[in-house]
Amino acid sequence: MTTSHVLTWTISESDGYETAWIELDGSTLRAHGRVVGTVPEPYWITYELDTTEDFVTRRLRATSETAGGTTELDLRRAQDGRWTVNGRPAPGLDGALDCDLGLSPLTNTMPVLRHALHRLPGEQDFLMAWIHVPDLAVQPNRQTYTHLGTNRVRYASGTYRADLTLDADGLVVTYPGLAQRR
Repeated sequence: MTTSHVLTWTISESDGYETAWIELDGSTLRAHGRVVGTVPEPYWITYELDTTEDFVTRRLRATSETAGGTTELDLRRAQDGRWTVNGRPAPGLDGALDCDLGLSPLTNTMPVLRHALHRLPGEQDFLMAWIHVPDLAVQPNRQTYTHLGTNRVRYASGTYRADLTLDADGLVVTYPGLAQRR
């Protein structure tokens, strides 16, 4: 069953907004969106995200525009688990299943859905391909997601913690300190 959403979040950390057009089809997700922020500097990002089965990232294409110019990112995960960044191997990401676009609540959805953590007890540790905003630099990042109750999941990375509220489809409604769906 395919469900489609058009969601907008206020992004408090960047003093901006994100709007995403999202299609969930079985265990795949496709989305494209636009993000605008003013912190740490004014920026505009457009992106396209595509996953394989089990909500595993296949590709994220993004373009960031700032006063300093335009940056493009083509982040891909091959079937064998190897990643490339703009066509170059990124061995530090090998084994990661997901990308995580900084300051975007959308990309928290994939690990939650893969393990139904918004519905079922459990805790999962992940290696993520984390994308810094607005320069689109990619680096490995360890994250943990923990079920707290129906439609509630704790996100943790290092000493940072946030208790997310999600809807029944596993999409973020509230990400304290970062985002609130409108």
